[in-house]
Formats: sequence, structure tokens, C-alpha cells
Amino acid sequence: MHQILKYFPDLTSEQQSRLTKLGELYYYWNTRINVISRKDIKNLYLHHILHSLSIVRLIQFKAGTRIADVGTGGGLPGIPLSIIFTDSEFYFIDSVSKKIKVVNAIIYALDLKNSRAIRARAEDVTGQYDFITGRAVTNLTEFVTILASKLSPHSFNSLNNGIIYLKGGDVEEELKSLPCRSKVFGISDYFSEPFFETKKIIYVSPF
Repeated sequence: MHQILKYFPDLTSEQQSRLTKLGELYYYWNTRINVISRKDIKNLYLHHILHSLSIVRLIQFKAGTRIADVGTGGGLPGIPLSIIFTDSEFYFIDSVSKKIKVVNAIIYALDLKNSRAIRARAEDVTGQYDFITGRAVTNLTEFVTILASKLSPHSFNSLNNGIIYLKGGDVEEELKSLPCRSKVFGISDYFSEPFFETKKIIYVSPF
């Protein structure tokens, strides 16, 4: 948790409490249903929760923003974001029922009234959203192609509505085949730990 406070010292006591409890919940559930690599669970806050919160450096979601976290797995990056942006609406979508079970349990335990978990494939996502997030779910071009039509054209945040995708390594080839314009942000510009040197936020918008 100290890694979170290093970069987000102004968190409210409620946000700190929920983020602390989130770690405990992941440790508990991961022994039962594998949503985070068992080898990597010891790096939970740095590699997973802080990584998810890099999106806070890119955009501050306004009240009423609808965010779909598609291929959410155990709720990353969406759950840490829902703790920060309590006035936004979060929808956690995954096709694997046991992962949705974990997300539902975490939502309930943290009393996240702005969050809802839905079992569905990306192709079957319904409704329109201001932003869609993903974290190394699948090929980026495929992700964008499937989901771009689910974005509302009516933007009211500092960025136009779009897809915000967390990915590591070389992304140049994938960017070439995207059907919409994109912009890449290096997470190492926000966080100094070596883990983030190759990690990127890719923002894609058709608008």
C-alpha cells in the first residue's frame, strides 16, 4: 500500500481503507480462484493495483462517466479506478463465470455502489459507454474492432470518449493496424519503478 501512497498521497481515508482491503480480498480469493498469477501475487500493489491506477494520471473521470472494463478478469484495472472515481459508473465484463464471482464478491465486500459485474463475451457487450478499459486482454486491434461501436459519441471528459488499454512491450505493429487514431503514453513518465519501463497506456478514439 505504501507504493500507492507514494504517488497518491491525497487519497481520502475511505479510499485508503478500500485499497487496503482490496489487497486482502485478492490474497483471499486468489488462493481459491486464480485471477492473478500465483507467482506474482506478492507484487500485487506494484504490478497490478498501481499499474491500474496509472490511468488516473491520464484522465480524471467526471461524475456520470460510464466505464466498461472488458475482459476484467479479477477486476483490473476497473476496481482500483472505481475506488477513486466513486461518482462514475463501472461495469466489469468477463466471459468466465468464476472471475465474475470474484469481482462480485469484491464489489460487495467493498460496498462499491458504482460498480456492477456482468458475465458476457466482448462481442456480446450491450449498451454504450464513455470509455472502455482493458489490460492485456487480447490483441489490441481485435479488442478495438470489437468494441469501438460500443462507445457513446457524446464526450464530456478531458479526452474524447475512447478505449484506454494497458499493455507492455512493443506495440508499434499493433498500432499500425488499428481502425482508429491512437496515442501512446509511457507509464514510466508517471511512476519511477523499473517494472513500468516497458508499460504503456494506449488511448484509441474513433471521435
